[in-house]
Amino acid sequence: MRLVRGAWKLLVAVKDGLVLLAMLLFFGLLFAALAAKPNPAIKPGALLVALDGTVVEQPSEMDPFATLSGASVAREHRLRDVVHALDKARDDKRVTAVVLDLDRFVGGYPSVVAEVAAAVGRVRASGKPVLAYATGYTDSSYLVAANASEIWVNPMGGAMFTGPGGAQLYYKGLIDKLGINAHVYRVGEFKSAVEPYTRADQSEPARAANQALYGAIFGQWREAVAKARPKAKVADFLTQPDKLVVAAGGDIAKANLAAGLVDRLGDRVAFGKRVAELEGVGIGDKKIAGSFKAIPLRNWVAANPLPKTGDAIGILTIAGEIVDGDSGSGTAGGDTVSKLLLKGLAEKELKALVVRVDSPGGSALASEQMRQAILQAKQKGLPVVVSMGGLAASGGYWVSTPGDVVFAEPNTITGSIGIFGLIPTFENTLAKIGVTTDGVQTTPLTGQPNVMGGTNATFDALVQATIENGYRRFIGLVSQARRMSPERVDQIGQGRVWDGGTARQLGLVDRFGTLSDAVAEAARRAKLDPAKVHAEYLEKEPGALEQFLAAMNAGEEDEDRVGSASTDLVSRLAGERRALLAQALGDARRLVKGGAAMQARCLECAGLGPVLPAREDVRLMDLMLARFGL
Repeated sequence: MRLVRGAWKLLVAVKDGLVLLAMLLFFGLLFAALAAKPNPAIKPGALLVALDGTVVEQPSEMDPFATLSGASVAREHRLRDVVHALDKARDDKRVTAVVLDLDRFVGGYPSVVAEVAAAVGRVRASGKPVLAYATGYTDSSYLVAANASEIWVNPMGGAMFTGPGGAQLYYKGLIDKLGINAHVYRVGEFKSAVEPYTRADQSEPARAANQALYGAIFGQWREAVAKARPKAKVADFLTQPDKLVVAAGGDIAKANLAAGLVDRLGDRVAFGKRVAELEGVGIGDKKIAGSFKAIPLRNWVAANPLPKTGDAIGILTIAGEIVDGDSGSGTAGGDTVSKLLLKGLAEKELKALVVRVDSPGGSALASEQMRQAILQAKQKGLPVVVSMGGLAASGGYWVSTPGDVVFAEPNTITGSIGIFGLIPTFENTLAKIGVTTDGVQTTPLTGQPNVMGGTNATFDALVQATIENGYRRFIGLVSQARRMSPERVDQIGQGRVWDGGTARQLGLVDRFGTLSDAVAEAARRAKLDPAKVHAEYLEKEPGALEQFLAAMNAGEEDEDRVGSASTDLVSRLAGERRALLAQALGDARRLVKGGAAMQARCLECAGLGPVLPAREDVRLMDLMLARFGL
């Protein structure tokens, strides 16, 4: 009987799977048919830039099961789409105003947020009204809003700033209790990517380096806010927020208004009425109070594609963790990125190449594979310019070494020149329950690495020598590329992470500039007029299903947002800390996964970006919290 029931459950599972696949195919084809129509017509109104989620260099591939199941999926907005949309809105008469809905904006890496803020500032400088709204502003959202002509906040919300940094989880105590033996192989005094597994706290070299890095990044944030809102008393809210809020009777929004951080207090209805006034629409002309004529960002981007005239400058994007093999968008697979570049060099008439890097690194092998592919462009005589985005650290710096010139932003995170490997073994864990291992060896490496019985001295010495050789190779690449002595590179290497401004002083970066500046430089080096070239992105085109899922995840962007859900300020701050639990699950997964492969990865970079752990870690965390009724 059990066999029959088991077979029946299997058949039901197969049936459900086939139904889901059929639904995916049906909706994918349906979307493909709908997407075949021309770009949507744009009617006059306010450009609604609803930045729900994060702004990234390259959005990650969407999980179809999570999307279709109705699970909450964090949205990712492509940086170049947001900036291009804002720049196109400046002089287009159909756009009566720009509305920034930052209620659910999680942020991005410092240079990414700063670039969006600068684009908002350009719209404001053109004389076009820019209005920002949120229930609660934190560091990233306020920097963007500070460049608006009017900042609105919900009376029950407010703006509070925390600055970069915060707690990092360390697992040494737990690892010892479980009996796990974390074998670490590394080079670099500051290579702190493995410290959570080997220490119970932060090492002094890592602390000193992080304080310098975070201090530089936060200083640039303060300067940018002061430039955009010179009369706002931001410094008071950084040093004594409790006194200001207590003095205002616990009303954060009121304290913000008094300090000039915001211009107006009001809910979404009041905010919408203000936008309608700017559009020249009377309140009585609308059926729903607080609604206004909106141009959704997605429609505006579709109606204003990037130009395709002139000579082609290839743009190779290396975004996300660097991994071996193939990968989807948002992750840099060595095979995937290399094939895209080699295919572009063979089939497209590229005049130059810009390598856009936005990666904390990862696999040293995949980093070298991509570097070799970039060298193929140089062998063809193409100028190669590197443009660093939010971060280009560890493996992200490795792939930057072929550049003839390297661009970055003052708050780009870079450096982290170091190598490590990590292998967990569980001999002590098994011993706690009376399990041991034994066997016969024919060579010193037989059965190594033995994750159940422990590694031996021969294996440890071999891996450590390999890691040290990888570090010397890394040093050599940087030395040759930056025209420095290996000794000097070693001094500024050692796994230490730098902000873009300091990296330029050290010679790791040549110039400050955006991707557009890098494209213009590549054109000049190819002896072309920068005004007569276009960017040719060497990326995989999203399929019909992926476009359909993205449209589904667009949510309320195409609708009136008068009644949309908001997140209060305290919940927003607490939510960022809650995500650390999911990060802990990710760290544990990486420890168990282990592997002797050389890793050129920057851990401390994550502390400066949006707190968004991997989706599988979020799902596991939610299941655990639900199990305990939280």
